[in-house]
Amino acid sequence: MGNFFDFLIENLNTFISYTGFANVESGHIIMILFGVLFIFLAIRYEFEPLLLVPIGFGILIGNIPFDLSANMEIGIYEEGSVLNILYQGVQKGWYPPLIFLGIGAMTDFSSLISNPKLVLVGAACQFGIFGAYIIALQLGFEPTEAASIGIIGGADGPTAIFLTSKLAPHLLGAVAISAYSYMALIPILQPPCMRLLTTKKERLIRMKSARVVSQNEKIIFPVVGLLLTAFLVPSGLPLLGMLFFGNLLKESGVTRRLAETARGPMIDIVTILLGLMVGVSTQATTFLTPASVKIFFLGALAFIIATCAGVLFVKFLNLFLKEGNKINPLIGNAGVSAVPGSARMSQVVGLEYDSTNHLLMHAMGPNVAGVIASAVAAGLMLGFLY
Repeated sequence: MGNFFDFLIENLNTFISYTGFANVESGHIIMILFGVLFIFLAIRYEFEPLLLVPIGFGILIGNIPFDLSANMEIGIYEEGSVLNILYQGVQKGWYPPLIFLGIGAMTDFSSLISNPKLVLVGAACQFGIFGAYIIALQLGFEPTEAASIGIIGGADGPTAIFLTSKLAPHLLGAVAISAYSYMALIPILQPPCMRLLTTKKERLIRMKSARVVSQNEKIIFPVVGLLLTAFLVPSGLPLLGMLFFGNLLKESGVTRRLAETARGPMIDIVTILLGLMVGVSTQATTFLTPASVKIFFLGALAFIIATCAGVLFVKFLNLFLKEGNKINPLIGNAGVSAVPGSARMSQVVGLEYDSTNHLLMHAMGPNVAGVIASAVAAGLMLGFLY
């Protein structure tokens, strides 16, 4: 053992150079701390752990320095490396449609079918996307970059990755991290907006129980939904097609095995790969830039605008609804696409003011509408700017 340490000391410089410790910079340390923070938030506070644990650990992997001149083909940006091959699922936009297939297979659209006007709440929340787009343009971003930043307001990580991979792949890491970060921070970002924009009387509004939706309606919905949205926005077909296909697998009653695979093992595998690769792509040399800071700021702004737009739109809609048919504005926040986190937040805030007023099932209507609306918004931007 002594001989080994003597040898190590004599060749310390060579050892340090080989291991990469000599290449450690402050940027790597900052990113590693970010990775540790993500893992801590996921485990300690359960902030979207299925996303933040893979992303956080991926950040650690992506910021381990090594000697590029050695040509070992281990880095995510080195052609032919294992990480580079797995990252192509993000770069080429393969993973997001598969995620949407799983989301469709696990989503019950009954709340939306029983109360179709809730789709308007999901649509209203897309003001966050277009508001952030306009602001990003004013800050000097190119239209394609501004669209990729604005889509963060949809609170849909796969949609943000899909659009950014097509329009502004150089911003992919910053946009993806921002989108998933704000999805995880729903319990912090949304409640203050919801309380600020509603009165106590509005928070106590009780909504009528949703009518029972027949199985035939559930089967017809994905077919009609696909035809309406895809003909309107053909560029959104990869996301919308997979979403509605997954839902048909669930509701048809004859493809249970396929539906269980889509919403179980398949979406879990793709989520692991997507989260990990997004994290690995955030190498300090490409990620820590002034543009990334602006994207983080604009992402938070987009998310807040979307939440406020949903709540305010419900208040506006109530002006035209009779007493007894009014909508509780606390479900307006659920119009963003973070399923089911934002719907759960409607329930949590609502129970603070009335412990018997359960809003979850009502909030799922605008929540699933937000999934569709964000995919449509991404399709519109892709069609105009690609």
